[in-house]
Amino acid sequence: SHTTAALRSFIMKTIAFLSLCASASAFAPLPLHAARNSALNMAESVEGPGKINGLIDLDSPKVVNNEVLEAGKKGVYCRCWLSGTFPACDGTHAKHNEATGDNVGPLIVSAAKEE
Repeated sequence: SHTTAALRSFIMKTIAFLSLCASASAFAPLPLHAARNSALNMAESVEGPGKINGLIDLDSPKVVNNEVLEAGKKGVYCRCWLSGTFPACDGTHAKHNEATGDNVGPLIVSAAKEE
């Protein structure tokens, strides 16, 4: 339906915007959660218009994480909110992309090597 397509478009644009705003210092490990197949299915199951997160740290007023990367290391972080190892990417976006035709992928952050 038109409403479902509009909701899906809004969700994907919001995810993209939030991903652009994120930085490596905004992540820290959280307990595992059950991944879902698509952001659209997740959005339909959570309360509130336009809500994206239906799985992670729901009792917190804001999900904020912090991770410090060692020199020369890289972090691969979830941008689809579906990873079972959030904030780390576990590749769940691939199933989401296949199911929805989306093209979401992880945020990869590298720390420069010490000289």
